[in-house]
Amino acid sequence: MAVQRAASPRRPPSPRWPRLLLPLLLLLLPAPSEGLGHSAELAFAVEPSDDVAVPGQPIVLDCKVEGTPPVRITWRKNGVELPESTHSTLLANGSLMIHHFRLEQGGSPSDEGDYECVAQNRFGLVVSRKARIQAATMSDFHVHPQATVGEEGGVARFQCQIHGLPKPLITWEKNRVPVDTDNERYTLLPKGVLQITGLRAEDSGIFHCVASNIASIRISHGARLTVSGSGSGAYKEPAILVGPENLTLTVHQTAVLECVATGNPRPIVSWSRLDGRPIGVEGIQVLGTGNLIISDVTVQHSGVYVCAANRPGTRVRRTAQGRLVVQAPAEFVQHPQSISRPAGTTAMFTCQAQGEPPPHVTWLKNGQVLGPGGHVRLKNNNSTLTISGIGPEDEAIYQCVAENSAGSSQASARLTVLWAEGLPGPPRNVQAVSVSSTEVRVSWSEPLANTKEIIGYVLHIRKAADPPELEYQEAVSKSTFQHLVSDLEPSTAYSFYIKAYTPRGASSASVPTLASTLGEAPAPPPLSVRVLGSSSLQLLWEPWPRLAQHEGGFKLFYRPASKTSFTGPILLPGTVSSYNLSQLDPTAVYEVKLLAYNQHGDGNATVRFVSLRGASERTALSPPCDCRKEEAANQTSTTGIVIGIHIGVTCIIFCVLFLLFGQRGRVLLCKDVENQLSPPQGPRSQRDPGILALNGARRGERGQLGRDEKHVDMKELEQLFPPAGAAGQPDPRPTQDPAAPAPCEETQLSMLPLQGCGLMEGKTAEATAPCAGLAAAPPPPDGGPGLLSEGQAARPAEARVTQPAHSEQ
Repeated sequence: MAVQRAASPRRPPSPRWPRLLLPLLLLLLPAPSEGLGHSAELAFAVEPSDDVAVPGQPIVLDCKVEGTPPVRITWRKNGVELPESTHSTLLANGSLMIHHFRLEQGGSPSDEGDYECVAQNRFGLVVSRKARIQAATMSDFHVHPQATVGEEGGVARFQCQIHGLPKPLITWEKNRVPVDTDNERYTLLPKGVLQITGLRAEDSGIFHCVASNIASIRISHGARLTVSGSGSGAYKEPAILVGPENLTLTVHQTAVLECVATGNPRPIVSWSRLDGRPIGVEGIQVLGTGNLIISDVTVQHSGVYVCAANRPGTRVRRTAQGRLVVQAPAEFVQHPQSISRPAGTTAMFTCQAQGEPPPHVTWLKNGQVLGPGGHVRLKNNNSTLTISGIGPEDEAIYQCVAENSAGSSQASARLTVLWAEGLPGPPRNVQAVSVSSTEVRVSWSEPLANTKEIIGYVLHIRKAADPPELEYQEAVSKSTFQHLVSDLEPSTAYSFYIKAYTPRGASSASVPTLASTLGEAPAPPPLSVRVLGSSSLQLLWEPWPRLAQHEGGFKLFYRPASKTSFTGPILLPGTVSSYNLSQLDPTAVYEVKLLAYNQHGDGNATVRFVSLRGASERTALSPPCDCRKEEAANQTSTTGIVIGIHIGVTCIIFCVLFLLFGQRGRVLLCKDVENQLSPPQGPRSQRDPGILALNGARRGERGQLGRDEKHVDMKELEQLFPPAGAAGQPDPRPTQDPAAPAPCEETQLSMLPLQGCGLMEGKTAEATAPCAGLAAAPPPPDGGPGLLSEGQAARPAEARVTQPAHSEQ
């Protein structure tokens, strides 16, 4: 069935030529026409809505369309166009009238289903939202009220359940007389519950549940209420007889959260949200003694609600909870806009929809589902439709349909393809030749016809594996028929095509051509080394998954620096990012070399020298001292030596006793530290090379990881392998007494045992203290007893106190 409206004179909008976003052509092409609005050519003013019909009665489905005449309107049921018949009539305004709504019986089809209004004019076709039409029904009761016995002053509850469309209205009768709803002790909940509080003898009787809607009326079985004598008055713990149920509703409906509590004394019922948010007051009311009613629910009302029954004057309480889920139909926050684009360019539509649950977006072209493929792309969860290389066949009305379990919505926009006479043909003989691993030279011939108005060419470039929307363009002079494309990726296939541009628009695209860049060996991988122990190392680098795509991976070599041959290669896949070396010589300096390779050969190697000597020396220290290396705090300054002091409770007691005895010029020191630690002597470049190479690199070197590590640091080699002193040149490092305490480069002191502490003269400690953090304070001018400084003695409870032992310029 169809109806048409007569055409009336109407001045069509005048199109404007679009502009292209390329620097070469920006000043020569005018702007495109935009913002025609999503309802300029054809759109719905009124759409059909969900409804319930009474069998045998008429029903009208509304539809009203605005657009450029003539407009043809038809209807679909379950996606199939309704044929003309005497059973239904298409009204003049586009609405559909079904004369006698019927259910399926005797071979005749049911009128229940999803209906859509379809409108079409010369611009295209649009489809309305789906309207679900169902027949009114009423089932039998599947839950009847049950007889109950209650004490005077107690609580009684009756419940019935029945299904129907539309939702049945539930009322109650007592002894065949409607229950007095003005009695505040009687609470009728919409879901079919009757609550009676403060029971009295006159409440006894037989109760019936009555359900009614437009389809039918049903009366339940009777249930007797018997009210016994008054209760004993004994104390009863608060209890919740019935708590809230889990509900799923749609916005604007009413939520009923039931809570029935008993106890003696009568408990106080309160409500809260489990997430701590306030329930609010607007649209909120309490029925009876504790039922929560939320009118006109919104998505913000979703959550877990907690009913609490409190004994008055105490903290004794019982709780029950139920979850409320509020769904919202899909609605648009951004509609697609009608656009005009020159042939051969790209058109893009965007629509944003929201709802709960989040809606699914589908696109239609003239009423038919439009999926991705060819020159059509969908992205951002289908919210963006992109059509590349548009032609006359793409001119249509496009619809964005958003749908979820709560409902659907649609919005439309029109695409106009502009085509000017006298445009040049496509460029010919397009060829692409690889020049290097990052460059391809593209050449072409000018079109056969209409070449006088050409103002330039635009080369379209993208990876062959990428979708069309990821392509980019480069503008070329009209007198140039070749172009060198640079900054490409090695061993990668690219697609190229070209268009000629005139002030009136672009030509059609040339035939695409493919070319792959040349390959090259991979770059040196960034490499860092971590010392795990006196005989083991861990090598770390960044994984390169692309190596596996090009038959590549990593090669690892290592050797003691004193030997000429390497161990290796150890072949590792490109996805690996670490490797451990074990069973190494603790006294040796090792050279480690890592390189990446592919089908084009081996890349340059990254070389690291690392010494295990420092790690072996640290493990030889006695347990109480536990000297460990710490990183420098600044790359540009000389590494400070930090001493961590852990003062044990026993040592504190000895300090206090020592000060009380007034021993002049004495201080508490660790014998183990004295025997093993002392300040470093001389400049940094003259220290023990084993310590300098610890962990494979200094902090400054690690800071350059991935950028400056492609070559071996010559200073590092000099530190690891100091040249033999020339004849007559003394060792720059000062000679130390073998009995003197060892240098304390970096030290962390643990809790010291009682027997590990001793007393020394103050001036001797000043000259030989292994760590500045343990040095005694200078004696006072008056000759009084020497005291520990505030920073040393005032913080005994700290887990760790550190301070620099030396500063180097």
